[in-house]
Amino acid sequence: MQPIAIGDVMWEPSAEVIERSQLDRFRRRHGLASLAQLQERSVKDSEWYWAALVQDLGLRFDSPYAQVLDLSDGVEWARWFSGARLNIVGSCLDRWLEGPTAARPALIWEGEPGEVRRLTYGELSKEVARFAGALCTLSVEPGDRVGLFLPMVPETAVALLACARIGAIFIPLFSGYGPGAVANRLQDGEAKVLLCADGFYRRGQVVAMKETADAAVAESPSVEHVVVLRRVGREVPWQEGRDHDWQRLVAAAEPVWENLSLAPDSPLMVIYTSGTTGRAKGALHVHAGFPLKAAQDMAHGLDVNEGETVFWFTDIGWMMGPWLILGSLLLGATMVLYEGTPDTPEPDRLWRMVADHSINILGVSPTLVRSLMGQGDEYPARHELGSLRVLAGTGEPWNPEPFQWFFKHVGGGRCPIVNLTGGTEIAGGILAGNVVSQLRPCSFAGPLPGMAADVVDAEGRSVRGEVGELVIRQPWPGMTQGFWRDRQRYLDTYWSRWPGVWVHGDWAYVAEDGLWYVLGRSDDTIKVAGKRLGPAEVESVLVADPAVAEAAAVGIPDELKGESLACFVVLRSDQDPSADLQERLRRRVAEALGKPLKPAILEFVSELPKTRNAKILRRVVRAVYLDQPPGDLGSLENPSALQAIAATRG
Repeated sequence: MQPIAIGDVMWEPSAEVIERSQLDRFRRRHGLASLAQLQERSVKDSEWYWAALVQDLGLRFDSPYAQVLDLSDGVEWARWFSGARLNIVGSCLDRWLEGPTAARPALIWEGEPGEVRRLTYGELSKEVARFAGALCTLSVEPGDRVGLFLPMVPETAVALLACARIGAIFIPLFSGYGPGAVANRLQDGEAKVLLCADGFYRRGQVVAMKETADAAVAESPSVEHVVVLRRVGREVPWQEGRDHDWQRLVAAAEPVWENLSLAPDSPLMVIYTSGTTGRAKGALHVHAGFPLKAAQDMAHGLDVNEGETVFWFTDIGWMMGPWLILGSLLLGATMVLYEGTPDTPEPDRLWRMVADHSINILGVSPTLVRSLMGQGDEYPARHELGSLRVLAGTGEPWNPEPFQWFFKHVGGGRCPIVNLTGGTEIAGGILAGNVVSQLRPCSFAGPLPGMAADVVDAEGRSVRGEVGELVIRQPWPGMTQGFWRDRQRYLDTYWSRWPGVWVHGDWAYVAEDGLWYVLGRSDDTIKVAGKRLGPAEVESVLVADPAVAEAAAVGIPDELKGESLACFVVLRSDQDPSADLQERLRRRVAEALGKPLKPAILEFVSELPKTRNAKILRRVVRAVYLDQPPGDLGSLENPSALQAIAATRG
């Protein structure tokens, strides 16, 4: 497998940018000569780094820890800050109530129809206290699980923090899930309470949620209460005794202002990964883990400063939802939440939000950029985007053309793109860009401090200049504490290949200049006549053609070659499919990657199956094309795309 072609340097930081960055301030504070020296020390002495980061970020403990890292149960079950007591709400909320910061915006929300709400840290604190009291009236106790089946509205952040305050464990659920996907997660987590909305707005239409919740709860005997937020004001079915009106429940409750003091490894959240096959995995995260890792990503990757405004286009059911809420609050920043689609009513919705809310840090998925790029350069050009300082992306590998378009047309050629890769079980990033390193298309500066990442060959030996498996050789605080009630599956998934080594399941590459690249999931790899090929390699070639908006590449069985290459292409709106264009694109891939890798199949489709956060589901593409069971489709945003793929079968 060849890496993505390494492009020219796009951006280099000025001395002023480096000096004012969070990462370089941290380096100077600890007397380290260079970023490389910081990285080296953070891995060789990870206890020093994470203790220093806790102090630097101002994480509040009710009582001090006796030990930074406890490996007595093995590296797979590492425990951090043993002996301490804390509640993460103290660091994310209460610390900002002292003095003028209480009046700083904690949250800006925009609904798809255009409503805007703002909550200061002081106002958010009051809402959290009230809802914590409401949960207590339902007899929610420490350790009880509470499902969050909500759109991205202010009440979602309120509920998350209220659960944390009283020691309950929240289960964030994707707002677009169907009844089966919601029920599976409620059953696995044995949730006591489900929080839902009557509905929300998407593409100008009301999406019903209460009926989905009812169907899921009917299959989930552990659920005793359903609390319903009146988001759209529609009539919904009601079960007396079980269902509660959100506003009425809050109005009748006594506020709870005090945080329950907990051990650092007390469960905070169970968040389910959206695998396409098998039972969803519930990653367990704790009070002193996930929020700290989220804040580290923001501070040492995205360079978020206190008082800045951060927006990541996401959903509460994806890791980036809780990551945005907890990370921004721990840093004293302002989060932006958005309910709807980024191109409704016009393709400039996202860029208008940047201008309207003076957003400083903007995060998206590469697929979303590919989609918005296809709408035209004129849409970002309509708006004053000068507030932007940092751009970011995660979720899948980039292609060079969308990366460069984002940099030029959204960032104006002056904002670095902080590429981030990690996962739900990581609590954030393994590799990241930053604002103190040079930037090439699709690159990462390298591992985040404290992340002992490496690239290894099939025998587990470190390699440079060739593609290998991305691994992590030491624990970190954000590491999941296993899968919910399935310890063995967690060990089998990440720790079974080499002793004491976390195998992440991504192909990665370290270039001569020290920049890192990720080429996609190792289980998405295509192997044609013995040649290993990453989907991103093929897709980058295709989307570089001016006729192509998006592409997905998968491997399909071939009696002679083992696998052959199948490509599914979405054309730009001004292009018409033709046999000539089909052959031109097949030839383009062959010329770029070699004749043996010429696609056996290249089909034009109207859309590709994606998650709500615009991640292409390649394994679903492959399964549907081969007329095989596609697995769990709970995360699928656009079911009509499956019909488009199926229609291309011979």
